Amino acid sequence: MGEVIQLAARRRRRAGGRVRGHAQPLQTEFLFDLACPFTYLAAERVERAFEAVVWTPVSEAAVTRASAAGDPIATRRLCRAAEARAQQLRMPLVWPERFPCDVPAAMRVASYAVECGRGAAFTLAAGRLAYCGGFDLEDPETIAEAAAAAGLGLDACLEAARDEARDGKLEAAGRGLLAAGADMLPALRVGRSLFWGEQRVAEAAAAARLHAAASWR
Repeated sequence: MGEVIQLAARRRRRAGGRVRGHAQPLQTEFLFDLACPFTYLAAERVERAFEAVVWTPVSEAAVTRASAAGDPIATRRLCRAAEARAQQLRMPLVWPERFPCDVPAAMRVASYAVECGRGAAFTLAAGRLAYCGGFDLEDPETIAEAAAAAGLGLDACLEAARDEARDGKLEAAGRGLLAAGADMLPALRVGRSLFWGEQRVAEAAAAARLHAAASWR
């Protein structure tokens, strides 16, 4: 997969160009499920657009209160929408093996990666493997590849993949989003504002820029 983009270096370059003020970037939370193709379509832009991002894995089923896996009509609708959006964004899109289905093991590892400060790196690597390569994210070899790209230890990741105790936190995060009004993933929380749906990434980024501009006056 190659080396994952180094966020710290980019942010140091950005900070070097600032000469006024001491404002902190507005914290942004990116809430996602790796089983959702729109997470893949959004993640690359989120990584580039925001300076301070918390990557939070969330159970999509808890947000939507349904799973597309048992609904072929909903699956076809989802695939058509994702393919059209990928074409608009000029991004590759290859459907993973066994799509659509939940990827609990990969999501548990994502939660572990976040704890290690490698949430962005693991999410980006997993998304590329799944939706550029068509690999099954529940396959331990695919998880191992994403973990290696993110600089995570293999044994710890495989242990996390088996840790069902992590599922409750993912579901609770999904229920929290639903209670806040969101009905789809991915979602972005920028300060106190919540944006849900991949097509609102630009709107969320604009809100963050407005805050930054106001802070530097």
